[in-house]
Amino acid sequence: MNKEFNYQKEGLASDLVELLVQDYNLDLNTALTTLYESETFAKLSDPETGLYFQGSLYVYSYLKNELQTGSIG
Repeated sequence: MNKEFNYQKEGLASDLVELLVQDYNLDLNTALTTLYESETFAKLSDPETGLYFQGSLYVYSYLKNELQTGSIG
């Protein structure tokens, strides 16, 4: 489970960073910091949420909402 979880999480993180760079014109370091400091990434890092099983665009919708409103919910 742990190996699969980490693989899924890191794959999603890579996709999310790429989307941040494209949509918000961020440099790579800023995109990484934005993601890793987000509530969305905290939820993604918790296997109990099951968020790591979702698609990149689905998880990205939470991240975009968080960036726009300050909260993922």
